[in-house]
Amino acid sequence: VTKEMQQCIDECLTCYSICLQTVQHCLELGGKHAEASHIRVLNDCAEICQTSAGFMLRGSPLHGRVCAVCAEVCRECERECRRMGDDETMRECADACRRCAESCERMAKAA
Repeated sequence: VTKEMQQCIDECLTCYSICLQTVQHCLELGGKHAEASHIRVLNDCAEICQTSAGFMLRGSPLHGRVCAVCAEVCRECERECRRMGDDETMRECADACRRCAESCERMAKAA
């Protein structure tokens, strides 16, 4: 595992964790935060981040393609979280998604 790949794995696992925590936060807030479409994006992002990290950890030759999809989902999740307004948890989640997307985009290009 290269240094850049390890960084991407770390970003994916962090994003996975933060997205799951954000789901709980949003369900507690209720209202627009708890809308099915928003929760789905957060869950999709968490799942693809976990999957992407697994592909890299196992040295799968398909990790670049999975990272490309992961980056796409992270970008969507970042947009959704920023749209939810000025809440520290939403900001943290959006930032984690952005960092993960950037790292996955680099991995996808390198693969």
